[in-house]
Amino acid sequence: MSSYLAQEVHLARRHEEILSQRSELLQQMETYLGDKKTKKTWQTQAADAACKRNAALLNDIQAAEKKLQERVYLLPHPDTVKLETLYWASIKESLPKWEQFLLGRAEVPVGFKKMKTAKQNISYQEEDSQK
Repeated sequence: MSSYLAQEVHLARRHEEILSQRSELLQQMETYLGDKKTKKTWQTQAADAACKRNAALLNDIQAAEKKLQERVYLLPHPDTVKLETLYWASIKESLPKWEQFLLGRAEVPVGFKKMKTAKQNISYQEEDSQK
């Protein structure tokens, strides 16, 4: 009978050890799950923040692209700007020659008559060659 009593005491101690281990493992599991939940919450918040940041960056990039495209249409080609500058410089240079004519005080400037005559000669030559 003493062997049954010793065995019973041994089994009771073993049962207590198992219960304490179970309790410890449950506590570790709760801590692990709590940490996992906290980590998941943090990752979700980080992902949401990254998504918002990416959306803001995308909007900024699209706005910048739109401004650049508008600017491309607003700014003429550099060759056009160069030609326009040369044109207005030519106008400013020849304006004093034409000013009196445009005011009705003088005849057509000398260079213009020569050009008109040259154009008439070209048109007369074309008519002659067609006949």
